[in-house]
Amino acid sequence: MLGSPVAEGETAEKDPSEWVTGDEPATGPQKSYLDTLAREAGEEIPADITKAEASEHIDRLQQKTGRGA
Repeated sequence: MLGSPVAEGETAEKDPSEWVTGDEPATGPQKSYLDTLAREAGEEIPADITKAEASEHIDRLQQKTGRGA
């Protein structure tokens, strides 16, 4: 395997707060999926969130609803 190995328990994914485009508005697909997850979880998410915020909400709501990875 090329590159540096990932230590056990760590992921190769970059933290959303470190994304170069993380402060841009959430994408259409993010908003759509987030709306679905929020509805299932009985939550409401603000419409004017960033890409990074949307990603963090998606991760949290996937765990709460049992959807996703």
